Amino acid sequence: MSFPDLVSELKASMPDLCGRLLAKQPLAELTWFRVGGPAQVLFMPEHEADLCYFLSKLPIKIAVAAIGLGSNLIVRDGGVPGVVIRLGRGFNAIAIEGLHVRAGAAVPDVKVARAAQEAGIAGLSFLRGIPGGVGGALRMNGGAYGRETKDALVQARAVDRQGDVRTLCNAEMGFSYRHCGVSDDYIFTQAVFAGERGDPATIAAEMDKITESREATQPIKSRTGGSTFKNPPGQKAWQLIDAAGCRGLRVGDAQVSEMHCNFLINLGGATAADIEALGETVRQRVKDSSGVELEWEIRRIGVPMAP
Repeated sequence: MSFPDLVSELKASMPDLCGRLLAKQPLAELTWFRVGGPAQVLFMPEHEADLCYFLSKLPIKIAVAAIGLGSNLIVRDGGVPGVVIRLGRGFNAIAIEGLHVRAGAAVPDVKVARAAQEAGIAGLSFLRGIPGGVGGALRMNGGAYGRETKDALVQARAVDRQGDVRTLCNAEMGFSYRHCGVSDDYIFTQAVFAGERGDPATIAAEMDKITESREATQPIKSRTGGSTFKNPPGQKAWQLIDAAGCRGLRVGDAQVSEMHCNFLINLGGATAADIEALGETVRQRVKDSSGVELEWEIRRIGVPMAP
């Protein structure tokens, strides 16, 4: 899709903007699948105040989508209309505050786990098993190895569509399985996690076990998007997919992983359309074989390529 250039107009209306504002910016390299079209506008704010300023000046009619590390994301081949916001260096600070860890939304979850381990804070090792960033963990109540974000979060900071900063306690997040009830208009900027006193060596051993388990059971060296579908209540998505005969199934260069069939992988030349079509084929086959309708866990944004 060919997007009109919005950048000149936006720059003119935001003379004090600090961050980078780019027109028709390719997004594929910002996702783990390495697929997808461009953003009509990509904005990378310098810091939280810059994000507030940008959103306060942005016309409400212009759509906004926030992306993080791109680990659980399909950007469709036609690209993303409106503005895509990606938080970077101004949002990657980590601070230890007693038994709390304060982390910016752009910090990879694994770095939060490591910082907690080095400070002797137990209870955050599960973050080692989430292949994403803090913002994504907040948005989807990311979890792994028996714990979820909701089990550790004290509070989150976000900027709303009007450019105002909001502070939300755990109870205000509306967490459920792989879901957060906060409006999609809120862009998370920071989180505070709580742990308990622990032994750094014991915590390190726990994290090593998580690393070994992931390497043994998940195709982490492939171009993948992590778990594709949510586990239905009382069931495991991968078992339903396997029982439906989908292990190794392909559409173009997109394949259901032979190692873990709740992972889709890009063998090298897949398009976003291939990956999404493969996911929909899996959903249909699972529904036909078990009656269960799998729900996407991977976020999909943008528009398909025009025929």
